[in-house]
Amino acid sequence: VQLQASGGGLVQAGGSLRLSCAASGRTLSSYVMGWFRQGLGNEREFVAAISRSGSSSYYSDSVKGRFTISRDIAKNTVYLQMNSLKPEDTAVYYCGADARLISSSYRISSQYDYWGQGTQVTVSS
Repeated sequence: VQLQASGGGLVQAGGSLRLSCAASGRTLSSYVMGWFRQGLGNEREFVAAISRSGSSSYYSDSVKGRFTISRDIAKNTVYLQMNSLKPEDTAVYYCGADARLISSSYRISSQYDYWGQGTQVTVSS
């Protein structure tokens, strides 16, 4: 599967952005889809994931209640709606996909086989 992330940009604190991750090659229902982010000098960290069935979603504590992951099977696209953005959300955001993950591994970036190119999110204070 090939992934194309988009939707990043510059936003003021308290604002919103919606990231998109368009997949080609296979249907999203075959994959666990995750969003990760990497700030300058930091390791890639888990943000959110959605199960193959789409019935379960998972979030890091730092974004829970502010971010929402969703998917549109018809468009073969996963979204990350980000509200109440904070300066500490500034990072390059990556979408990942894997066909075999179990839920205990959703938060581990090294377990994902496929990655998009990343999209920059900058939140100004």
